[in-house]
Amino acid sequence: MKQKIGMIGIGLMGHGIARNIARHGYPLTVLEHAGNQPLDELKAAGVTTQTSAKDVAAASEVVILCVTGTPQVEAVLLGAGGVLEGLKPGTVVIDCSTAVPTSTERVAQAVQAAGGRFLDTPMTRTPKEAHEGRLNLLVGGDAALFAECRPILACFAENITHAGPIGAGHRMKLLHNYVSLGFVTLLAEAAACAQRAGVAPEVFVDVLAKGGGGGAALERLKPFLLAQDSSGLRFSMSNALKDLGYYTQMAEDGGAARDVAQGVRQTLEQAVQAGNGDRLLPELVALLAAR
Repeated sequence: MKQKIGMIGIGLMGHGIARNIARHGYPLTVLEHAGNQPLDELKAAGVTTQTSAKDVAAASEVVILCVTGTPQVEAVLLGAGGVLEGLKPGTVVIDCSTAVPTSTERVAQAVQAAGGRFLDTPMTRTPKEAHEGRLNLLVGGDAALFAECRPILACFAENITHAGPIGAGHRMKLLHNYVSLGFVTLLAEAAACAQRAGVAPEVFVDVLAKGGGGGAALERLKPFLLAQDSSGLRFSMSNALKDLGYYTQMAEDGGAARDVAQGVRQTLEQAVQAGNGDRLLPELVALLAAR
């Protein structure tokens, strides 16, 4: 008998995760929420719904979270009508969100005090890979629990790395996103400078691709640089700013150098404060060129 899975957060990433869990034959219950993507496909596949996180937990042996960030994780786990109110002894909470690691450690302790078990399993890649079941997962938690849950994680992930104890997954995710988003922001600023200097975008892309500027960040920006198509990186500026804020908080907590990170964060902050939070990150090129 496959475990009963509950899931909270059926957004751009979560919908793909839920789709692949259902495709692998796990009984799945999801939370009805205004922020969800349409649930028609999931319901047609036999997925059931509940209207409170408490009821999702009560119906589940494993609860997967895929929400925006730390405030949402804390609210859905610890708040009124939250997961802990419906948690059964032995239930595993798997947090795929991006969160502040010190908060992750606190909520893990709360889950364990309520009789549950906890893994932080933040993801990398995009909604496309989520839909295809090809995400990368960075897992923090007990090695034996990780091994027990790996078959579930493998339903929606291609590469799964055990990063260490609870919190290590979120720490590695923030390191990854700082590097990834930092590269994109640096390239966006350089592309804006190239535009103002009269360098053709085709030349800019071609030269970087053949040299030290090549890689995933350039490939994700390239459709916008060449055709004003922002779909190469479906990641909003507000989400990027949130992740950079979490990273700089982690660096500050650890006494680590963060001057470059502060510059990336400031660039994103200026874009968001100007009312562009919902715009996709590749559009930062146009904003910086016009600044």
